[in-house]
Amino acid sequence: MAEKVTFYFDVSCPFAWQTSRWMKEVEKVRDVDIEWTPMSLAVLNDGRDLPADYAQMMEANWGPARVFAKVKQEAPEKIDELYTVMGTKVHAEGQGGKKGYGAYDAIIAEALAEVGLPASFAEVANTSDDDDLLRGYHQQAIDAVGDEVGTPVLKLEGHAFFGPVITRVPEGEEAGKLFDAAVELASYDYFFELKRTRTEDPQVR
Repeated sequence: MAEKVTFYFDVSCPFAWQTSRWMKEVEKVRDVDIEWTPMSLAVLNDGRDLPADYAQMMEANWGPARVFAKVKQEAPEKIDELYTVMGTKVHAEGQGGKKGYGAYDAIIAEALAEVGLPASFAEVANTSDDDDLLRGYHQQAIDAVGDEVGTPVLKLEGHAFFGPVITRVPEGEEAGKLFDAAVELASYDYFFELKRTRTEDPQVR
């Protein structure tokens, strides 16, 4: 029987992107059923006292997150593909790190067109009218994992965790073994975290 995984992501996050590409490798070598669900660093940081540059990045991040929430609700079968297309633009093509409201509008429009979704989906990017939807998906992740985490959040074996945080994307059986280890750890009700100081940035390819 397929291993059920819920993957909570923010497309702007390079760490979520690396972990998601690992899970795409896992799909090739393990029987997994992944539910891709948006959460939001902008929601997470809403109302916090942030450095000016980071605050401007959070402003920009509202747009894509809102669009993913709409896609999750209205065309969930497309969310995996959209994440791959938009994430490739943001990370692999170096178009991330934008600042200010509306900064990702062009990327959103391009990505929606590439996956065959209506251009009208982009209309939610710059309005807070439907933010209850995004906040609801985000809260699902927080309810599952707890407070004071970022992205990604993975839920497996009935437990949710922040991470795993990886800087490189394993392939083939190496990806499968890392997944097996994550599943094994998650099977213990009393296991909560492993952490060490990161010594390299994500090596996006």
